[in-house]
Amino acid sequence: MCGIAGSINFKLSAPVINKAMGHRGPDERNAFSDNNLCFYHLRLSILDISGGAQPMHLDNRYSIIFNGEIYNHTELRERFNLKGNTHSDTETLLLLYRKMGASMLNELDGMFTFCIYDKQEGTIFLARDRAGVKPLYIYEDGEKFVFASELNCLKALLPLQKKEDAFYHYLRLGCFYRTHTPYKNVSEMPGGTYLIVHLNNLDKKETRWWNIHPFYLQNQKRNLPIEEAISHTDHLLHTAIKRRIDTSDLEVGCFLSGGIDSGLVTSIANQYKSQLKTFTISFPGSYDEAPLAKQVAEKYGTIHHEIGLSFDSLRDDVETILANYGEPFFDSSAIPSYYVSREAKKHLTVILNGDGADELFGGYRRYVPFAKYDFFNKSSLMKGLAGAVSSILPNPKDKKSSYNFIHRLASLASKSGVETYLTAGVDILEGFEKWIIPPAFDYLLPVKQDFTKITGSPISGLAKIMNMDFDCNLFSDLLVKMDIATMAHSLEGRSPFLAKELLEFAPSLPDSFKINNRKTKYLLRRLSEKYLPHELVNQPKRGFEVPLKSWVNNTLRDMIFDYLSDPNALYHAYFRKKFGSLLLERKLKMPEEKRAKVIWMLFAMEVWNKKVYLQQ
Repeated sequence: MCGIAGSINFKLSAPVINKAMGHRGPDERNAFSDNNLCFYHLRLSILDISGGAQPMHLDNRYSIIFNGEIYNHTELRERFNLKGNTHSDTETLLLLYRKMGASMLNELDGMFTFCIYDKQEGTIFLARDRAGVKPLYIYEDGEKFVFASELNCLKALLPLQKKEDAFYHYLRLGCFYRTHTPYKNVSEMPGGTYLIVHLNNLDKKETRWWNIHPFYLQNQKRNLPIEEAISHTDHLLHTAIKRRIDTSDLEVGCFLSGGIDSGLVTSIANQYKSQLKTFTISFPGSYDEAPLAKQVAEKYGTIHHEIGLSFDSLRDDVETILANYGEPFFDSSAIPSYYVSREAKKHLTVILNGDGADELFGGYRRYVPFAKYDFFNKSSLMKGLAGAVSSILPNPKDKKSSYNFIHRLASLASKSGVETYLTAGVDILEGFEKWIIPPAFDYLLPVKQDFTKITGSPISGLAKIMNMDFDCNLFSDLLVKMDIATMAHSLEGRSPFLAKELLEFAPSLPDSFKINNRKTKYLLRRLSEKYLPHELVNQPKRGFEVPLKSWVNNTLRDMIFDYLSDPNALYHAYFRKKFGSLLLERKLKMPEEKRAKVIWMLFAMEVWNKKVYLQQ
């Protein structure tokens, strides 16, 4: 795990890069330049510590900088008879590229962004892993081309300007959609893509080398008995976890929540790693998952670390945590993710997590109605009836109640088009869109274009929302959250559920293996019966949840009110007059949970504006 930066027609500054993202590579820093090309690499040494230094070169022709891990690289060396001078997966990439070119990407099980310079061809080859686990941001203005692992690095290197149009995505989605960022001329490279850029004229060609959608098309054809599917998933998880333990010269541990995803990872990892260390968060109230996590730790005899959080220091830390992301970041679970990563780093450098299991195996409660009915293709009669019902139902008070589920279902059924997805998903300003000052363009057009392609394909309603969540929620939110939270502490996170084989197997499974009646993640729950205490098997989804209402109304109230009451606050440019004051004073007819989400979304945006964008 590392940080990378590169440029064409632009001189990189090592001190600036070190200051902006030195946390990504505290062990070694090296530069390389040739004509108008510059490379810079910051290394967190994990595999082949003595022989894996970068930039790495081959045949006086190829040079590479690489962020990530290739978990099956030793298997690939054997299969393709690759002979090298080190045991590094970085060298494996160079050897594969020399042998196969871009087609090598299909063979890789890993998380990666890398750039290979071909001196003979005068090109660079930039590639990103299937899901987009490892980040890459690109600045281009027609004269220069600059890339880096973090937005804050590009901001430090270049005089970036705010891209006002992109903030509408953030207001509705809680993130910047896919390639979009808060800056002009800066885009995020999509997962599953590669880019070839010519050094002499900056001509480029982007290719989508992997897409999850074709694998969802297969679930209409696969006829697999459930027991066989469970057994095969078990085998693939074992392979993925073993690879992620074996490809580390340092100790590997596990994040452990009270849910089945991290529980499965821990139970299987324990078979390949003795004295496994596990980490969970404990804090008072209904959000405490520690007792369930402790049951798994005791069952497998792990060296368990229960991190008690009172959030007493949250006032001092929250601005720093949010500023780390380099863009407004809505997901409040970034806070506990930051703290648990900080604690884990005190004990080790590599940590396994359960990311991706919900999106691949059907872990969200909102998936249940889509398994019964395709809400993306509903009749006008249903929409009208649902709209009438939704308008008269009082607001729910408890987001986990059955009534809240019914209320959201009625609201969902009353929507059409991409509004259906937004209501089913993050649901920030849905029902209150009228307060947004409408721009002179369709700001949701990029979302609608992808939405139309997916919902117009011959797959089920459940497959459609899971496909959208993989492309949007996982890519633009959850993977960003974990990368920044861990790397802020020079900790490497590894996600076994996002292994190559699982990414290509899980989408093709029948819907009933994911949602069965009202039971989410049915196949994984069946598998967990083999590994986990009975009390955990049927528990609802767990994660690093937070008491957001308490933060907004108590812990951080004064700080948040100061930000949002500022007449120069950024959000005023996007909302009708008095929206902020009405929101803060509870004069909008809005459920408390939703109000807390909206306030947090605006707060994160203002912290970015003040602590990142306006900072020199």
